[in-house]
Amino acid sequence: MKPTIYDVAKEANVSIATVSKVINNTGRISEKTKNKVLEIMEELEYQPSSLAAALTGKKTFTIGVLVPDIANPFFAEVARALENNARETGYALILCSTDYQRERENDYLELLVKKQVDGIIIATEPKDLKKFKNLHNRNIPFVMFSFDHLALESNVVTTDDVKGGYLAGRYLLEKGHQNIAVITEAERASGQLRLEGFKQSLVDEGINIDNTLVIQAKSKIEEAKKAAHQILELDTLPTAVFATTDLIAVVFINEARKAKLSIPHDISIIGFDNTIYAEIADPGLTTIAQPISDLASYAIQQLMESIEKPGMPTHRIMLTPTLVERESVRNINRYHS
Repeated sequence: MKPTIYDVAKEANVSIATVSKVINNTGRISEKTKNKVLEIMEELEYQPSSLAAALTGKKTFTIGVLVPDIANPFFAEVARALENNARETGYALILCSTDYQRERENDYLELLVKKQVDGIIIATEPKDLKKFKNLHNRNIPFVMFSFDHLALESNVVTTDDVKGGYLAGRYLLEKGHQNIAVITEAERASGQLRLEGFKQSLVDEGINIDNTLVIQAKSKIEEAKKAAHQILELDTLPTAVFATTDLIAVVFINEARKAKLSIPHDISIIGFDNTIYAEIADPGLTTIAQPISDLASYAIQQLMESIEKPGMPTHRIMLTPTLVERESVRNINRYHS
């Protein structure tokens, strides 16, 4: 059986009230008594109940994090960066991966509420707005991460996805590419915004992208494979592909290699995120970098402020992406001059 507060009090020969004061760091207790209680707690491996702490109005020093897919390297790196920032403020994370499923999203939200987390960072795009509005009604602070939704009153920390898509388009155009395919996460607002920016870069040069060359896929390996084959099996290959996540881009590189095509000699590819996948890809993946460490830092900072000062005005922070050039895009200008 798990040790209880009664066991600690008995072993330390003090009252339950004294143990409670030590746990919550309240009241006047001598250092000798305090150290004795802490020593017994350690010996018994006693963990104070977070629920009990919450019921007394104390913080639980836990933060919930909802991500759509922890297998996606972007969200894996985000989770690590959030955890590092949270630890610096004395908080621990409860990480929940929804796999894009509404039922899981709702179940995890209920779990986090029951766990009495002090706040939640939401990197999933809500399938059920009522559930998230309930967080606001319950005075549970939350930060929307990497997306925005005007129906929700919340702090927002995100990247300028339109700007990122535009940067990708400009880069391919500068390298001489005009016949370009896109693989995008159309179900995510970020994918739509990246596509919007990309299209705008082409329109600015009087080029309209062929909608048959815009392929939809979630950032999951099997879906990315299918999208890659839709492009690789075309009668006439595009000279380049813009993938709205690194995972999709790296899967495309692998499928192109299986089809005996060379990247970038036969077809070029540019990604989005600048995750570790981009660094270890062969060839190295040119990509649009999201400032992951800054995003995580701002998200934790915003959440801490909301926890400490309930009712404070919300802020929307949008960070600027940058281009990271590697070896996956061929300059075809020199071959046409």
